[in-house]
Amino acid sequence: MHVAQSETAPTTVLWRPTGPEELELVRQSGWRAWPPRLPDQPIFYPVLNEDYAIKIAREWNVPHSGVGYVTRFHVDSDYLQRYPVRQAGGNTILELWVPAEELDEFNAHLAGPIELVHEFR
Repeated sequence: MHVAQSETAPTTVLWRPTGPEELELVRQSGWRAWPPRLPDQPIFYPVLNEDYAIKIAREWNVPHSGVGYVTRFHVDSDYLQRYPVRQAGGNTILELWVPAEELDEFNAHLAGPIELVHEFR
């Protein structure tokens, strides 16, 4: 997990593969918040490395939506301690599982804007 120092507290870099609908809601937030989960989405799962996010964007979002995006964002490291790292496959397939009902609090701990770093079609 990459930890960066900010002026106030250490932050952790996370990535999230996303489709066009979710990205538009992030854009509407001013790049400051993840949108609420849909009823069939009980968990928000950012990932811990860029390569895994790229894999999901290419292999799931592109076939599903025609386009896949990878975002990068920073979260207060101390706050993230409440979420254990989940291994969803191989050694680099690492995620955090944030319950949908905690997403507003999670968003409150973002440090800076959500950045769009890759687009795949």
